Amino acid sequence: MSVVTDTLGDMLTRIRNGQMANMAVVSCPASRHRKDVLETLAREGYIRGYTEVKKGTSQAQFEIELKYHEGSPAIQKIERVSTPGRRVYAGIKDLGKVFNGLGISILSTPHGVLSDNEARAQHVGGEVLCRVF
Repeated sequence: MSVVTDTLGDMLTRIRNGQMANMAVVSCPASRHRKDVLETLAREGYIRGYTEVKKGTSQAQFEIELKYHEGSPAIQKIERVSTPGRRVYAGIKDLGKVFNGLGISILSTPHGVLSDNEARAQHVGGEVLCRVF
């Protein structure tokens, strides 16, 4: 059994690989941090949704329903920005637009995990977790 050090990066990779393979559902181990990021992705319309599944005594899993539009994935690109070895923080003034406003950045802020638009509205900065387009 291998130990994953970047659990969020692992989940993003599972989503990326699932969409390249045109899968309807991908799964990953459940955690509070991953749930917050999935909540933001669902709110912004990049995934259909997710459900938490618990099988026996093993760790709970998230079943993530991927979203497609006319056969192509809703998420064209998803990349990790801040990693366990290199944290990236941005103030509200430092947040640039992702693909001219077509994409979003997901931030971990004192107000919770938010998209860059929500962070601007609440006037908070934080750690830039990933970018989605």
